[in-house]
Amino acid sequence: MHIKSIFNILGAILVFLGISMLFSAAWSVYYSEPDLIPIIKSTIITIAVGLVLFIFTRSKKIELTIKDGYAVVSSAWLVMAIFSALPAYISGAIPTYTDAFFEAMSGLTTTGASILGHPSTNIIENIPHGVLFWRSFTHFIGGMGIIVFSIAILPLLGFGGVQLFRAEVAGPVADKLTPRVKQTAKYLWGIYVGFVIIETLILKLEGMTWFDSLCHSFGTMATGGFSTKSASIGFYQSPLIEWTIILFMFIAATNFSLHFIFLSRRKFGYLKDSEFRFYLGTALTLMIIIAINISMKLYGFNLDTIRNSAFTVISLLTSTGFATEDFEMWPSFSRTIIFFLFFIGGSAGSTTGALKIIRTMLVFKYLTVEVRRLIHPKGVFPLTIGNRIIPDNVINNTLGFYLFYIVIFIFTAVLLSSLGIDVITATTASASAIGNMGPGLGNIGPMDNWGHFPVLAKWLSSFVMLLGRLEIFTIMVLFSRSFWRK
Repeated sequence: MHIKSIFNILGAILVFLGISMLFSAAWSVYYSEPDLIPIIKSTIITIAVGLVLFIFTRSKKIELTIKDGYAVVSSAWLVMAIFSALPAYISGAIPTYTDAFFEAMSGLTTTGASILGHPSTNIIENIPHGVLFWRSFTHFIGGMGIIVFSIAILPLLGFGGVQLFRAEVAGPVADKLTPRVKQTAKYLWGIYVGFVIIETLILKLEGMTWFDSLCHSFGTMATGGFSTKSASIGFYQSPLIEWTIILFMFIAATNFSLHFIFLSRRKFGYLKDSEFRFYLGTALTLMIIIAINISMKLYGFNLDTIRNSAFTVISLLTSTGFATEDFEMWPSFSRTIIFFLFFIGGSAGSTTGALKIIRTMLVFKYLTVEVRRLIHPKGVFPLTIGNRIIPDNVINNTLGFYLFYIVIFIFTAVLLSSLGIDVITATTASASAIGNMGPGLGNIGPMDNWGHFPVLAKWLSSFVMLLGRLEIFTIMVLFSRSFWRK
């Protein structure tokens, strides 16, 4: 591996991260709050470390290998979380570094799990605006991926772009929209930022402050779920705001290549895409089922029931984690569906977490093909999605990912239970962490938080969040002996 080049890239990323903190400082100045100095200190520390790494590891540009790409991406997310925790920790908004790191990792991985929001810890509304903005801004950074952004914006990271893109971009196949990776990354980030701006303007018109509308747009388009209110979106009691966020959560979890095709070529190709049809069909079906269930058991059938069902299904299916009400009070049938929603996820090539729709489709098709082969042993049944024949290596990778995902989920749940956490909370916390979901069931429901977790449980959950965000293999490959062999 090219160690100097890896540290050089990490240094550049830290410089960018430190500069990004200044946006938070602007809000501290605007609201005249005492978190300005801590944010400035955090900025100086982050930039100083970044400059040292960057300057002392400068060398001629070389083409990064696949190993280098995995090492850069994995270490970049860890390093970013370490330094992103500083504003909250130095300001005292989050008193312990463990909690600050957990919150930072949750933000960057767009998980949305929080130690804030409960009277026994810190109420979100009591957090200074600068720190609160930085908390949401980590969603914005992590949403499309800092590496993709770096490839798009920083020319010095132009080398080895393909390897970084392959390691960072989620999904079974990291397709490029254009022949040049750098241009692809620019298009992706342009679309991403454009949607954030549009949603911010709409939410402002619907009654939110500029601060709240911007923070919630970060949380929506990154499918992160951090809110500026302890009651999340339910605080506003606005059907208009809820429907707006439903729409943009759905957009955020749609494959961005479809947005690119629509915006660049003016072709509405969404319904022609088999993954999108499956995604839309799954969302509508589960909305209807839950709406019927809660209308029969709780509320009666009305527009509020439909909206609550739609919001919860889309929020969890897209792994966003916003909430309008406590779904733990819903009937057991609805809560069972909610549990399985923790695993599905949105489309590949989006900001969503969990297993992804395309993988679920592929696994179901694989099972169908295998049944047909049992019936017709001599038959040839290629596995297709849409008009594409899926290569064997992609099938094997997907099946391996599914197995690895389930094993890690079970193993994490067992470890959390061993730390004294009840079974329901431990199980859903594991699913929530690896799926970058945010809320769970039990003691981490939509109206609860993760602040009561033991210290070891928070560090474990943070690691599992990172595993989920980087699609498991990007991290796990680092634990392979063959990876470190020359």
